[in-house]
Amino acid sequence: MDHFLSPSEEQEIVNAIIQAEKNTSGEIRVHIEQRSDLDAYERAKKVFFELEMQKTKERNGVLFYVCLNPKSFVILGDEKIDQVVKTENFWEGTKELIINHFKNKMYKDGLVYGILKAGKKLQEFFPAQKDNRDELSNEISKA
Repeated sequence: MDHFLSPSEEQEIVNAIIQAEKNTSGEIRVHIEQRSDLDAYERAKKVFFELEMQKTKERNGVLFYVCLNPKSFVILGDEKIDQVVKTENFWEGTKELIINHFKNKMYKDGLVYGILKAGKKLQEFFPAQKDNRDELSNEISKA
């Protein structure tokens, strides 16, 4: 896992999360793990609940889940954001763009791009309120 992202790249991802969340009530998390024997989508759902992302006030959290072995990547949105982006296949389109970066070993760039894109979409449907507070950590979680 140490070779996936350098500490400075991780900080750039955290900065992208902060920037993406600045104009929305939405919450974004990134989780990276070395190995999982579960189906990627099922594991992402477990991580979503382990990180208590379902407890956001507006149910508009977004998880970027990366597993290094086997290689897998999932974007998982909570129920309210999923309801508004489902018809346009927003997550699938964003996932494809990120995976194209990953194929070129541009992991940090792919995640930053996807995070900022998700932030714009969250802002569209869940603009920041006066009391816009950070409900979840912006740090990358790891397992």
